[in-house]
Amino acid sequence: MKNHYISYLELIKPRIIFGNLISMSGAFFLASKGLINFNLLLLNIIGMFFVISSACILNNIIDCNIDKKMERTKNRVLAISLLPKNIMFILAIIFFCIGIYDLYYFVNYLSMLLAILGFIFYVVFYSIYMKKNSIYSTFVGSISGAIPPVIGYCAVNNQLNICTIILLLIFIFWQVPHSYAIYIIYLKDYKNANIPVFPIKKGIWITKYYIFLYIFLFLIFSVMLTILGYTGYKYLLSTMFVGILWLYLSWTGFYIYNDIIWARKIFRFSLISIFIISIMMAIDFIN
Repeated sequence: MKNHYISYLELIKPRIIFGNLISMSGAFFLASKGLINFNLLLLNIIGMFFVISSACILNNIIDCNIDKKMERTKNRVLAISLLPKNIMFILAIIFFCIGIYDLYYFVNYLSMLLAILGFIFYVVFYSIYMKKNSIYSTFVGSISGAIPPVIGYCAVNNQLNICTIILLLIFIFWQVPHSYAIYIIYLKDYKNANIPVFPIKKGIWITKYYIFLYIFLFLIFSVMLTILGYTGYKYLLSTMFVGILWLYLSWTGFYIYNDIIWARKIFRFSLISIFIISIMMAIDFIN
């Protein structure tokens, strides 16, 4: 039997939290332009850690029956009843309240509102309804995944502007092909669980076209940060390099017939690309 501490850790999906905190921190540094308030950064990280953890716990509770039908997720702690769902629900509520309190009192009101909005998109719109009913659930879920960098930026500037819109679009257009690649890799699981993901309803070939399109849009809007003067040319060159390479990898999908191997390449490179872009926007700002 798993150690209970490991079970709790799995429940909050630490890899998702880490990825969101990296993108949020990158945007925080971008907005700071070298004048970094590390106390504010830490408080922002703490608040977002608890809000995202709460959303992930609730997602696990909502998806419990689905997880039991999928090979990839059948051993998750709630799927095998290792932890009581009612206690986990209470824990999620406590985590949410801690995170919202932290963001409101120690960051700013706007960041708190954005965190609540992202929470609603992920838990209510995506997890409760759209995941089980629509092929467009991925786009809705990607909105919640794109809000943390906006929060990171607003934690410093306390306002929405063109940069926050661009950040939102960058991370939306990144997350869709990232998710579509996962669907292709675990296509049998999603069929078994009767989840209407895009590759099942539209076919893998059409999905490849959309992956290419979204990566192209991701590249375009990533470059816009430099065009509009928010980042420098080191960021621009790095973004163009990873974006064009990711775009090329997506194009090879039309000539490679092992879809799973190809999708794994798309998935892995998506992680590399967003990490590089988050780091570069943090260090290559315009004073």
